[in-house]
Amino acid sequence: MLDEPATEPAAKAQPSKRRIEIFRATEGTDLSMPQEGVTSVDESGLAQAYAAGLGEGSVVKSLFTDAASGLSLSYAWFKSNYVLLRHAHDADCAYYVIAGEVHLGTEVLKAGDVFFVPANQLYHYTAGPDGVEILEVRTATEFNIRFSGNSAAVWARIGAVAAANRPAWREAAPPAAAARMPR
Repeated sequence: MLDEPATEPAAKAQPSKRRIEIFRATEGTDLSMPQEGVTSVDESGLAQAYAAGLGEGSVVKSLFTDAASGLSLSYAWFKSNYVLLRHAHDADCAYYVIAGEVHLGTEVLKAGDVFFVPANQLYHYTAGPDGVEILEVRTATEFNIRFSGNSAAVWARIGAVAAANRPAWREAAPPAAAARMPR
């Protein structure tokens, strides 16, 4: 009888040298993205929308970025009826609805629903009547925001929605997560 050749044991996976890390809501930072494609119409529209109260309608924080994995996690709370302008990012992103509603075209997404936006895909949405909380998981730690197709009429609508909702936005009690984040 022939002896079977000896086989070497399979190489054991080496333990990761990385450790568990904790990232607390209380340490979240304002999400910052380089803006691209901003036209004079966008500049004027942004200024008018912010003057009407757009800045009071959202809380957006970066909670986690990790260069080693290339991942980032952001939190957004868009208050009632908040309108996000038409834009794109240069990184893929999965959006998880924590609470409230997202009106994305003819679709209404609610708590537990997810939508995926590939890099450079233009999109926009509106928060539902009770607002929306979203987690954003991206395949990048740095990414842009590219404006596109926001006419003066679009900006006027965004500004009008901000002005109409500003009193309610000022009075809105933050959800538990947003309440823990720095202002």
